[in-house]
Amino acid sequence: MNKLLIALLLLISASQIFAQPAAISYPVDSASIEQPGVPRGEVLKFTFDNSVIFPGTWREYWVYVPAQYRADKPACVYVGQDGIQWKAPTVFDNLIYRNEMPVTIGVFVMHGRVRAANGTVANDRFNRSFEYDGLGDAYARFIVEEILPAVDKQKTTDGRAIHLSKNGNDRAIGGLSSGAVCAFTAAWEKPAEFSRVFSAIGTYIGLRGADDYPTLIRKYEPKPLRVFLQDGSKDLNIYAGDWWMANQTMERALTFSGYEVTHVWGEDGHNGNHGTSVFPAAMRWLWKDWPKPITTGSSKNKYLSELLIPGQDWELVGEGYGFTEGTAVNAKGEVFFQDIPGSKTYKIGLDGKVTMLPLDAKKASANCFDADGKRYTTAAATKQIIRYDANDKATVVANDIDGNDLVVAKNGNMYVTAPDGSEKPGKLILIRPNGEKVIVDEGIKYPNGVALTPDQTQLYVTESASKWVWIYSINADGTLTNKQRYGWLHVPDNAGNAWSDGLKSDTAGRVYVTSRLGLQVMDQLGRVNAIIPIPGGQASNVCFGGADFDILYVSSRDKVYRRKFKTRGVNPFEAPCKPMQPGL
Repeated sequence: MNKLLIALLLLISASQIFAQPAAISYPVDSASIEQPGVPRGEVLKFTFDNSVIFPGTWREYWVYVPAQYRADKPACVYVGQDGIQWKAPTVFDNLIYRNEMPVTIGVFVMHGRVRAANGTVANDRFNRSFEYDGLGDAYARFIVEEILPAVDKQKTTDGRAIHLSKNGNDRAIGGLSSGAVCAFTAAWEKPAEFSRVFSAIGTYIGLRGADDYPTLIRKYEPKPLRVFLQDGSKDLNIYAGDWWMANQTMERALTFSGYEVTHVWGEDGHNGNHGTSVFPAAMRWLWKDWPKPITTGSSKNKYLSELLIPGQDWELVGEGYGFTEGTAVNAKGEVFFQDIPGSKTYKIGLDGKVTMLPLDAKKASANCFDADGKRYTTAAATKQIIRYDANDKATVVANDIDGNDLVVAKNGNMYVTAPDGSEKPGKLILIRPNGEKVIVDEGIKYPNGVALTPDQTQLYVTESASKWVWIYSINADGTLTNKQRYGWLHVPDNAGNAWSDGLKSDTAGRVYVTSRLGLQVMDQLGRVNAIIPIPGGQASNVCFGGADFDILYVSSRDKVYRRKFKTRGVNPFEAPCKPMQPGL
């Protein structure tokens, strides 16, 4: 076989592997065609080059304003990625005219570019994958905090001021391929800002973490979103994943988790052909019943249903503190927490009222009660462990301990975490009832939260600088053995660690770990079964309070929240109890 023939065969083979299939013909919706007598909106073009969230980027964006828009009433919003697609202005003209969608201003945004100083010798930096494929709230914040306010400053050619609704129920977002991931991520991160999502040939594969979505959707408490999915059976299947299978997996995850979701599957490849065909139907479905709010569905995740009470949500207990930490409960069910910068300790009564204790907390970060009702703290200002009696009289238990968190077992043994920054190994210290101090472990980077299993035979310790929760067996003399990485936590896209902090157990043996994502609930095998976000985002500590120990209190930055659960917490001052047998 001659070299020319070999080269030709190789070329044919390569084209068969990498070429996209020919586009398939799909029906054309009448809303995609300009109709006589239908008022036409106008499209305005702008540039944006002063982003703080994506510094140095330049981009174009277009604003569609329907003919029916009146400046005295904020309009609904549709945000599209990669500029104008799907014949969107024509579709909006027709659907608004037919009252099949509300008066909606379209904002069509290109991805950013960092322009080269000299385009003849260098390429621009194209930000599309960075902005679109990544998880996290950066792009959502870019749209909400930068692009939409810029649109609000514009006017139509006839002088009408543009006013966009700030109600998430009035906002939809959509895109193609990576733009679809970007749209879903914006709504996922900020459901109060975007409640309706159009996703065409979505790139839910392993480019920048979007392949995690099907798992996260199943574990998270559901969000009030309505999602339309489109893909084709001949979509891409490359090094990062299989688009066709990934979109079906997304649909199954959303359905499992109680979301309002529909889909249209076709036979096309990675193009906008089918998406253009179904875009009018998608808009009709996304806006159906508007302005009726989109509600949260019920997940089939049994771990969520075993914990959460329908209709119960997070309540704000208090705010305006420097940084809240050290949530702990006494035998009455009263909850205590620290404001570290303010060097103050607060008590939440059974009536829900917050009072400040008349003492200097010495910048304490922890609280824990023993079997006699005494309260222990880690005083950072003096590097001491301090015990308070019922009258708040202080006694120094130990000196020269720069502790972070602590727990006191029923038998009086105390375990204290002592981190030394995020890079250096920290210590875990045992303080026996006679005051003897023993270093029982070293090596964890930023050991932080510490808690006992319900039977008090094992000890959990969070490693803030990683994604791990560690577990130890407790020997008869209080020392530790059988150290093991135990709980594997989810890490947000914009961080290198979960920053796990305080943690507590319930009577079933579940472990509630505070983290950057809120609460991650592990089973006894160390698997995260559920993720429960809190309004403040990152959580620092947690405890079960109230007379029945069934109200979960969470500290988060400058705030404290609470929520009633179906379960009961366990307390270290109570008699040890054996939890239920874990499911393997």
